[in-house]
Amino acid sequence: MESKTFLDILPNNFRHEKSFFVQNNLTDIEKLSNLSDLEINEIQRTYSLCTLNNLKKIRAIAIFKKEIGISPPQAYLLLHCGISSIKSLSRSTPYELESKIGRLERILRVKTETDTTFTLLKEWIKKASQIYKSI
Repeated sequence: MESKTFLDILPNNFRHEKSFFVQNNLTDIEKLSNLSDLEINEIQRTYSLCTLNNLKKIRAIAIFKKEIGISPPQAYLLLHCGISSIKSLSRSTPYELESKIGRLERILRVKTETDTTFTLLKEWIKKASQIYKSI
C-alpha cells in the first residue's frame, strides 16, 4: 500500500496546484512552507490555473503541519475558521477556537471528522505561542 504524501491529502479543489507542484518537484512540506509571497505570485502568473488563494492556503497548511504538527484536515479546518497563521493561532484561546469550529459545523450542518478536543486546541495554541515568541 502506498503512503500518501502531503499533496495527496489535500481536497480535490487543489488539483491544479497539486499538478503544478508535482511537475516542479515541490512536494515536500519543507519546500511548500518556505514559499515566499513573491514565489507564490510568480507561480500564479506562470501557471494561470493555480489560484493565489489556494496557493496561500497550501502554504499555510504546510506551515501548520511543519511547525506545530497539525494534520492537513485539521489545518484546513483552522483556515475555514479564520485562523491562517501561527500568529493568529497564538493569539486565540481554546474557547474561541472551539466556538469557531462549532459555528462552522452548525453553518455547514455537518460534524467535522477531525478529532479536535479542548486539550488538543490548548496544545496547538501553546506550541504556536512558543514559536511566535521565538520569531
